[in-house]
Amino acid sequence: MSGSAAQRAVVIGGASGIGWAVARGLAATGRQVTVADLNAEGAHERAAELGAPHDAAGVDVTDEASVAALFERAGQVDIVVNTAGFGGFGRITEQPVEDFRAIVDCCLTGGFIVMKYAGRHLRDRGSLVAITSLNARLAAPGMSAYCSAKAGLAMLTQVGALELGTRGIRVNAVSPGFVHTPLTELVTLADGVLEDYIENTPLGRVGVPEDVAEAVLFLCSDNASWLTGEVLDLNGGAHLKRYPDVLAHVDRMASA
Repeated sequence: MSGSAAQRAVVIGGASGIGWAVARGLAATGRQVTVADLNAEGAHERAAELGAPHDAAGVDVTDEASVAALFERAGQVDIVVNTAGFGGFGRITEQPVEDFRAIVDCCLTGGFIVMKYAGRHLRDRGSLVAITSLNARLAAPGMSAYCSAKAGLAMLTQVGALELGTRGIRVNAVSPGFVHTPLTELVTLADGVLEDYIENTPLGRVGVPEDVAEAVLFLCSDNASWLTGEVLDLNGGAHLKRYPDVLAHVDRMASA
């Protein structure tokens, strides 16, 4: 697909972080972007920054009616990017079930709901991109819900590629390592966490949202026209080493 003005894109989670970088990148390449986010006010502010003809909508990926309404309003689209998700910490023996379910509901079930309606509204030969995580392949103590949900989303991406490929729709995912965003800021408050991430990243730095946005733009472009079912590791080589024990850093800080 070329970056023509006729193309319409929906970016879910587009009000901040990776989603906002993706929305900016798509707009810069001529796509008409709907910035969708649980934070509806933030989404409208971002769309205003992009200017006409871009627009905004509120959406809750855990609510099927909300996602259905988003796509009904958007109509036929060429690109859908789903960056919605969040994590948390808790040992398996201690974490409340409702906390586990909330993370899985957003990261995995929400990914399914988005794919369900994106598949109905994407034009033939369109592109759907999800954001998984390094935790889809590297386990981490205290992150059972997030690791499980992101691993499930990676497999869902591959199943979606099989089912939607008959219409030429490409379904891919980007699997980032640690990326500086508002959501990850709290993690870095624990002494030693950021240093541990960098030590276990061969390229010696963590990511920024623009790193992920560039990968997403590639997957949405004609340059990736024969690529589907891919879960693209984007982490400076961190998948080759160990995942930091964030929970241990948090525990040390709490006991200090």
